[in-house]
Amino acid sequence: MSDQVRVDKWLWAVRVFKTRSIATEAVKKGRVSIGDMAVKPSRVIKVGDVVHVRKSPVTYRYKVLQLAGKRMGSKLVSDYMEDVTPKEELEILEVQKQMGWFQRERGTGRPTKKDRRDLDDFFETD
Repeated sequence: MSDQVRVDKWLWAVRVFKTRSIATEAVKKGRVSIGDMAVKPSRVIKVGDVVHVRKSPVTYRYKVLQLAGKRMGSKLVSDYMEDVTPKEELEILEVQKQMGWFQRERGTGRPTKKDRRDLDDFFETD
């Protein structure tokens, strides 16, 4: 445990992002905020901060329980952060999953012209 940890490093350590460079890039693009303020990657976080991470279409909220500077196994993450994302945000994901009614089998390639015509006929309104 460290006394001070950068926000990008903590997000990577608690497995919110796969790599630290992806975490840094997300912070630079303004997708990460603490409270209502967008932060820089070098921003030091404190225990008790609520970090907002916007991963389209949902804004996740994580409460910092402990500081971590090194990446950890997924079983330890719950000791370092608490997911406090409102249920309304998570319902957006469920709705989006249900809307994806047309699923192609993995590995079948691009849709053919016939597939496209069938889709156009299905959505055509007279």
